[in-house]
Amino acid sequence: MTADDPLVEPAVPDDFTEHLVERYGSPLYVYDLDRVRRAHQDLSSALPESSRIYYSLKANPHPALVAELRTLGARAEVTSRGELASALRAGCPAGELLYSGPGKTPGELVEAVHHGIRHFSAESFGDLARIGAAADEQGARAECVLRINAAGAPGGAGLRMTGSASQFGFDLDGLFAEPERLDVPGTRVVGLHFFPLTNARDEEGLRAEIVQSIRTAAELRDKLGIPLQLVDLGGGFAAPYAVPGERPTYPGLRAAVTDALDESLPDWRDGAPVIAFESGRYLVGDSGRLMCTVTDVKDSRGTRYAVLDSGINHLGGLSGLGRLLPMSARPLRTTPGEEPRRTTLAGPLCTPADLLGRNVDLAGVRPGAVLEFPNVGAYGLSASLLGFLGHPAPAEVVVRGERVLSASRLSLHRQEIDEVPGARNAKDTDQAKELT
Repeated sequence: MTADDPLVEPAVPDDFTEHLVERYGSPLYVYDLDRVRRAHQDLSSALPESSRIYYSLKANPHPALVAELRTLGARAEVTSRGELASALRAGCPAGELLYSGPGKTPGELVEAVHHGIRHFSAESFGDLARIGAAADEQGARAECVLRINAAGAPGGAGLRMTGSASQFGFDLDGLFAEPERLDVPGTRVVGLHFFPLTNARDEEGLRAEIVQSIRTAAELRDKLGIPLQLVDLGGGFAAPYAVPGERPTYPGLRAAVTDALDESLPDWRDGAPVIAFESGRYLVGDSGRLMCTVTDVKDSRGTRYAVLDSGINHLGGLSGLGRLLPMSARPLRTTPGEEPRRTTLAGPLCTPADLLGRNVDLAGVRPGAVLEFPNVGAYGLSASLLGFLGHPAPAEVVVRGERVLSASRLSLHRQEIDEVPGARNAKDTDQAKELT
């Protein structure tokens, strides 16, 4: 079966899926932990032996998915108070977490250090100074990897994250010009962090980017004397999104990256440095499906619309930014011989931007029909416009095979807060209570 094959089998039978919809309602997210395990195995097999894997909670912070990956040996990479709360709730030891992101505030850094976070990715001299201040204030020391905004490898492979003017990472010329600014009380620089691109299906391009990062790490070690205890080579591993398909497997990646490490960082085999990678979409993308129901079908000036009980408030938050990704769904039940019709899938929101698919060829689309969007375990609900119009969040059901492990629903609610005098970035006491 190829990645472009539209006949990829669902994780669980349709009758079980229908049972879940009947029991928990529509719309409904279903996450299959067996698929998470397979994805982790596939990624581990594609990487050099003994590589550390970080799971990026930005893809999906559901504690059950985080906990499953933790049992498989993955560590968590978090970028906010909310993701930190999810990681701790899932049982991740605070001392193993990596706290990253370009917008870390003094208040959240104080909170992170308070809860035992000691490993940070620093994005700039200013970020490093704020990390140091938060650690020093509490008598702690933060071990930091420097995220590097280096020139990318030739060619294109996925969405570029660095290699040009960017909010992400240190520019190399800035590091070479002012290396003394890395000596910050409360911190110790212990390595480097790269993340040049994301969602790269092309193995050759991905391999070139990782090899280039390895060579840059060796150059910074030699020219600036940066100690290398940890080199995080980032991710970029692809997965289909809201369309049928399978993850790529990158069969030649392990050998090529291993050779590059042996050449440029030969002590990596003894753990000096530890080699790490991070992934979100690859690890959980194909574990999730969104089930929703057709509420109305109408024809308008030559276009057929199916109006669903779910939209960009539950899936595809990038649509709200005018970036509609190609999506496709399938009805769980169709009548034999029924011909597909070109249909635009619209959600329930009062905006023309609420579209989950334009001109999709589907059969069996009628009021009451249940549709399934596959491969939405990553950047699904938590990346959506959940607060817009105030529709309830869909239930999220976690299964292993045909066994339900948990069912829950996110809830937005307004709460009273005490005024914090003169502190724009002061610690949010309510969130702090939730973390403890």
